[in-house]
Amino acid sequence: MSLCCKSYVLATILSLAFALMLLSPVVSGQSQDPAKSATQTADQDSSDDGWHVGIAPYLWFAGAHGTVGALGHEAGFHASAGDLLSHFDIGFMGAAELRHKRLVVPIDFMWMKLSDNKGLPIGEAIGVNSVEFRATQSIFTPKFGFRFIDGKRVKVDALFGIRYWHVSNNLKLEPNPIGNGFSASANWVDGLGGAKIETQLTPKAVMIILGDAGGGSARLDYQVAGLLGYRLCKRWTLLAGYRYLDVNYRPPGQTAFIYNATLSGVIFGANFELK
Repeated sequence: MSLCCKSYVLATILSLAFALMLLSPVVSGQSQDPAKSATQTADQDSSDDGWHVGIAPYLWFAGAHGTVGALGHEAGFHASAGDLLSHFDIGFMGAAELRHKRLVVPIDFMWMKLSDNKGLPIGEAIGVNSVEFRATQSIFTPKFGFRFIDGKRVKVDALFGIRYWHVSNNLKLEPNPIGNGFSASANWVDGLGGAKIETQLTPKAVMIILGDAGGGSARLDYQVAGLLGYRLCKRWTLLAGYRYLDVNYRPPGQTAFIYNATLSGVIFGANFELK
């Protein structure tokens, strides 16, 4: 996807959020009786006091492609969701959201470890029988924001925050004739701005669109996601959708660690309202 297309997608999401923010007061003012609206607002405020907390464990079946590099060398990579799953060791994916009236604090965290071990057909000639590869990736995204629209059918949040990345790759030759193998890693933080739009399609069905973009340590860091939810009961909602995450981390210097990657795929989860 070209940079122009990426910018267009994000601009569309943010423009839609802004348009809904402008139109919502007009629509609600025309469709409700003023006295009735004031009564409903007072009732809603009294029942909305205190903090509301929701947690959402999820599974993201993402494929990945891009470029990694270190010590002045770069290599392209491409792995399907099935490829990554076959080398998956351990991990955790989850999100949480805290809300107090119109203040929202969403948090997203993903951590996973991958490994692979391959034999070399020419191992005896070079004194190496196999190559063991291990990779670790952690992504932590805390945000805070304000709910500009808090209607029964449409809710729109403006969000700001950071995304912390940790990426490490380790390559070990066995038996190991060259020190302790090769390793490279990087940690960085990017500032973000974005929006989340939630639309109630039916009493039980909801659609969620979210996106953010920014940078700092990375030249570009952004994501777009769309989800459909089905409310099983008052506290539980099943979720399914698609998520696209892109980062281009290229610090200056010939020996710097390079990570220019796109992760995308279907996502499944469940949201539980603690309060």
